Amino acid sequence: MTRGYSGGMRALTAEEIRASFVNVEPDDAARIPLPGLHEVVWEDREFLGWRDPSLASRGYLVHEAAEGPVGIVLRRADGRAGAGIPAMCSLCRATQPATQVALWSAPRAGQAGRDGASVGTYICDDLGCPHIIRMLPASSPWAIGSGDLLESRSTGLVDRVRSFCASVLAG
Repeated sequence: MTRGYSGGMRALTAEEIRASFVNVEPDDAARIPLPGLHEVVWEDREFLGWRDPSLASRGYLVHEAAEGPVGIVLRRADGRAGAGIPAMCSLCRATQPATQVALWSAPRAGQAGRDGASVGTYICDDLGCPHIIRMLPASSPWAIGSGDLLESRSTGLVDRVRSFCASVLAG
């Protein structure tokens, strides 16, 4: 039986987003360029991810945790795998050309991060995992229902984002 999917994030304000960053100082968080929040379709997001328009190697990810929004600043590694080689995002688990997946790292929160400790994983280069999981296969009488498939993908994505963010918080 196919259930209706009702996942997504609650709408966050600019103030909530800026206050959520755990791996930068508050003064630095105040200068983070935010995406156009009026354009975000929150119910179609498991997290808010965006790239810094002025610094291509920097990205940001904010998700909803039990205690409230948690944001992390990410840095994209310079090296890239060659064209034609597949790579998998560790968050949405989509296999794509390696040019569309990058190694992103985040300084750990607190003193560990200030001392240079970081954690990294392969993530979609555009941080667009919430869009990727919504690309559902054509229906088939033998396939899992699209609502169930989206719910499963969404739950998995949320779990993996929370796990990655928890590793950033674990100083």
